[in-house]
Amino acid sequence: MRRFTFAARLGPLDSAPLALLQPDSTLVDIEFVDTYRRLNFGLGSALSVLQACGYTTPEKAVDLAIVSALINAADTRVSRAFNAQNGWTREIDIVAPVSDPTLWSNQADLLSRLLQFLSGDYFRFSFRARPEGFATIVEPPRALPLEGHDEVALFSGGLDSLIGAIDLLSDGRQPLLVSHYWDSETSKAQQALLHELGAKFPTNAHRSLRVRLGFDKHQVDTGELENSQRGRSFLFFSLAAMAAAAIGVGRVIVPENGFIGLNVPLDPLRLGALSTRTTHPHYMADFNRLLAGLGFGIELVNPYRHMTKGEMALQCRNKAFLERLLPISMSCSSPAKARYRGLSPRHCGTCVPCLIRRASIDAGFPGVADPTAYVTQSLTSRTLNTAKAEGEHVRSFQLMAAQLTENPAAAASLVRIPGHSMMCQPKWETTLTCFGAAPMKCKPFSPTFEPLLADVTKAPLRRLPLPPRSLSRPLGGDRQL
Repeated sequence: MRRFTFAARLGPLDSAPLALLQPDSTLVDIEFVDTYRRLNFGLGSALSVLQACGYTTPEKAVDLAIVSALINAADTRVSRAFNAQNGWTREIDIVAPVSDPTLWSNQADLLSRLLQFLSGDYFRFSFRARPEGFATIVEPPRALPLEGHDEVALFSGGLDSLIGAIDLLSDGRQPLLVSHYWDSETSKAQQALLHELGAKFPTNAHRSLRVRLGFDKHQVDTGELENSQRGRSFLFFSLAAMAAAAIGVGRVIVPENGFIGLNVPLDPLRLGALSTRTTHPHYMADFNRLLAGLGFGIELVNPYRHMTKGEMALQCRNKAFLERLLPISMSCSSPAKARYRGLSPRHCGTCVPCLIRRASIDAGFPGVADPTAYVTQSLTSRTLNTAKAEGEHVRSFQLMAAQLTENPAAAASLVRIPGHSMMCQPKWETTLTCFGAAPMKCKPFSPTFEPLLADVTKAPLRRLPLPPRSLSRPLGGDRQL
């Protein structure tokens, strides 16, 4: 096991020894500036897009982007298996050059708590002044800001963000859609959907800001790789906040259904950060506190936090357009794995996002066959193996459905398991109860809730005899989210 220190360097002259928070940690230096004094890893391109639109990005917003990129590097290049005493929690220090070290140091404790809740890791932060010559990174715009954007919205290429974009554009809004990607399949889905949105809602304004940001072994040589990516929404939120600060708008739309926002653990082996918390209300509230502490004047808002994915689809402002785009939206985070079956990239059909996608299409488009191409096209045509990915998540939903059928009142407690739920309303209890019990036809649950089938609760599974509410093997978390 090793503790790591990830440090950002700005230019070849930024080579002074750093005061490490723990002397025996492994130092990983990352050069953030290229030969032309432009930021690496997609950040320079993002600043250029904002500059071309006539916007001036505040220096502290650039600081936030660099800090989030460092966190992403650590999150993806430090293995949990090799460096966690308990098999999950890593110990990581971040050293970042910023425009105002005092301002950032005052937020260090909040940053650590926020990331511990999000990822389950222990982060510590040290902030230093930017080196000479980099007091200012942002170049002034060469044009007037005539684009007319009135807000910023996250756009991942998934079904929720597509619904969010359609709703905003149908209401006559002019959002700047901010996307992050690293793999090619996510990029293809985003590009295809943006093309369709541009054709349906033509505008002269720049519609999107897409940032390709990630770190391979040539850029960060730790000799390790980690795919759980529990911290990636910090990067996504930070890029959106940077864009909002440049434009001068006060809110960022985070379109995510509330069920995944809470992401209640489906079984005892998914407690803590083993279930993703990317849009959990407590995490988003802490991120808003961070933005306030840094003086951004920006708030993250999830207008769908009290809706299921099926309700989002059912109430979409332009359902006919949404239905046409269903096949090219991407909910599964591992579509490339279809190649192991000799298939072109597509949804796996059995991870948690895919199962919820199936249910939401069933609820949002009654009587319409799901047009999505899945590796496992049907959940009931053959027996699924719970010792493999095809059956483990289905089994987890069945366990939760059985638990809530036996004790529907348990939903009131279960919604609080992922963390602090001060922002959650009583409707969540009904929603969660409905999710588990609707296939059992319990009443008086909302008829619009996606009935997680039929297919999920009746899927035939091959498994060893299990004690009540246990699993045949550890899940290691929702790696697909």
